[in-house]
Amino acid sequence: MTACPGSDAAACAAPAPHLRHRRDADLPEMLDLWVDSWRAAYPEIDFDARRDWLTRQIAALEAKGAATLCIFADSGERLAGFVIIDPETGWLDQICVGPAYKGDGYAEALMTAARALSPGVVRLDVNSDNMRAIRFYQRRGFTEVGRGANTLSGRATVMMEWRAAK
Repeated sequence: MTACPGSDAAACAAPAPHLRHRRDADLPEMLDLWVDSWRAAYPEIDFDARRDWLTRQIAALEAKGAATLCIFADSGERLAGFVIIDPETGWLDQICVGPAYKGDGYAEALMTAARALSPGVVRLDVNSDNMRAIRFYQRRGFTEVGRGANTLSGRATVMMEWRAAK
């Protein structure tokens, strides 16, 4: 999804990303990507120790109706990211893009997919010191609607919400 330098962008453009619902076989790669992404943001936290938590979280959310969408780079061969959203409530529990894919449009594609599944409202929590993520959400029309704390780390969070224009 990265723009191609030079005059003939069509000749070297990357293949379009592939987006689909999660399959059981995707879980190990999702866990690795999630750990790598969070480790890049918070190296002092042992995210490897949270793999079981994420596995249980995904299962619990999907059992309640949440959708997990995966986006793949390289003609569908490499997982670039994923999003977990409950279409009924608009709760976006996870949006994750691998460190190698940050800034390449994958997060935007995942957010667009999340909004398509929950077209009226999308709500989420973000760590209050994660300014890159907060700016990403603000640029997409999210506003702060409250404050809280992460139940695992105790870190301060910002509750944000996007609502469709009326």
